[in-house]
Formats: sequence, structure tokens, C-alpha cells
Amino acid sequence: MSGGRLRLGERLDRHTSWRVGGPADRFYMPQDFADLHYFLHHFAVPPIHWLGLGSNLLVRDGGLRGTVICFAHGLQRVELAEPDLIVAEAGVGAVKLAHFAARAGLAGAEFLAGIPGTLGGCLAMNAGAHGSETWQRVEWVETLSPTGELRRLPPTAFRIAYREVQGLGPDCFVRAALRLTADEPGAVQARLRAGQERRAATQPLEWPSCGSVFRNPPGDYAARLIEAAGLKGRRIGDAEVSPQHANFIVNRGAARATQIEALVQEVQDEVRRRFEVVLIPEMRVIGEDDDV
Repeated sequence: MSGGRLRLGERLDRHTSWRVGGPADRFYMPQDFADLHYFLHHFAVPPIHWLGLGSNLLVRDGGLRGTVICFAHGLQRVELAEPDLIVAEAGVGAVKLAHFAARAGLAGAEFLAGIPGTLGGCLAMNAGAHGSETWQRVEWVETLSPTGELRRLPPTAFRIAYREVQGLGPDCFVRAALRLTADEPGAVQARLRAGQERRAATQPLEWPSCGSVFRNPPGDYAARLIEAAGLKGRRIGDAEVSPQHANFIVNRGAARATQIEALVQEVQDEVRRRFEVVLIPEMRVIGEDDDV
């Protein structure tokens, strides 16, 4: 465990994109896979919580018991294993992966430039944008159990759906191979930049958020329904339904997780009442309520 860092009582608002969340009993940042494997065998205290950039996650104000293992500062290796096959560790940022592919003249990963998470998170939720999804490109993945068991598996080992992957259980993704398509590097980079410019023009990137809060219901868009329900700008404390993009709930400064969670519920209730549509969150809610 030479390069890993263990902290006690680490506040998770420092590690989530919403900038909310109470303390973790134990917070570990492995430098590489060897660190992670050793830590799991000798020092991890259950339950184990896996964390990337915290961009699809609401951690409650009471924090998390057990051990949080954060990949965002380690597991960063990415390489071109074959002319059209990228192998990357779970801590690699989606944006970094998209740019790596573009420089290599490989198309099919441009959509990742609009996802503010890690490869591990993209695999866990089948993240996607602009009609593309992560698992459309996956050749194989490696998973790690809380006890340190490593397995290499094909996509057929999982049940993959829109923003959902079943069959992982308590394990996490630690590495994956993505099969892409050869293209002219300049053309790939131009498409990548165009997507990033669209994102900057349409999403409230100046405020902390988790990205899109709700899945799009079949044949419709969550943002359209939320806006039609008159919820743009609705606030609970500093938690606000973005006036720019209704499927974003932003932290306008000092929001607490309990306020964000209450606003998520209010949006669900109002859309269900108005349109008889149940909005399903993309993000996960974990942790304990704050008793204070």
C-alpha cells in the first residue's frame, strides 16, 4: 500500500459533483491496482462503497459508514492495445478517454466528452449521450469484488439497458476494453469539440450538479415534462431546478443533500400529478440522514 492514501472522516462534499455529502468513516484513494488489491485484503472495513468523480451520486448529509474507495485519483492507465481497441482503467475520466480516442483517430467515443464521470461510472450506469451508450463499444470488462477477486467478463455477463446495468452485485468495474472505429483524427476531434460546445451552450455548467437527474421516459424527454410542469427555477434552499435546463438540479451555493433530495421528490410528484408519468432518477442516493 505504498502509494495509496487513507483518510478518516473525510467529507464527501469534496468528492461529489453536487458538492454535498457528509463524512466517510474511511476514505481510501489507491494509486494503482496493486495498492487497491492489497488494501482490500488487509485494511478495508465493510461495507465497501466505490466512488469515481461522484457525478451521478447524491450522498446524504449523514455520510457513509464503512469504507469509500475513490478511483478518481488513481487507476488512470489508458492504452491502445490494438489499432482499434482502447484498454482503460476505471479511474480514467470520460472526457480524457474521448480525447485519447480522438488523437488516436478512433471514432465512437466522442459522446463521452459530455459525461462528467469516470469510465467506471459510465460502465456502472451505461452512460450515454446523443444516441450513443457506453456498452455499445465494450469488448470486455474486469470486475473486482470487495474481497479482492478479479474477473474478466464479456458484456453478455450483464443485463444492459438504458442507463442501467444489472448483474454486477457488490463488485465494481476496474478496467475495460472499448472497440472503436478508425477515422481521420481531425474529423473525430471536430465532432468532439462540437459536442462540447453544444453542452456548454445548453447546460448549467457554472453550478455544481450531478448532470441529468432523470432518465428520459419512453418517447419523451424529462426536461420537457419538468418545464411543462412549471418547475424551472423551483428552489428548496440553495437547491434549484435549473432555469437553463430543467433536467438539472443545481447547487446555488450552500444546498444540503436533504434539500436536493426533497426537490427531486417534488419534481417527481408534480410531473406524476400533471402528466401521469413517473420520472426515474439516473443518479443514485446513498448514505445516512443527518441527525443534527
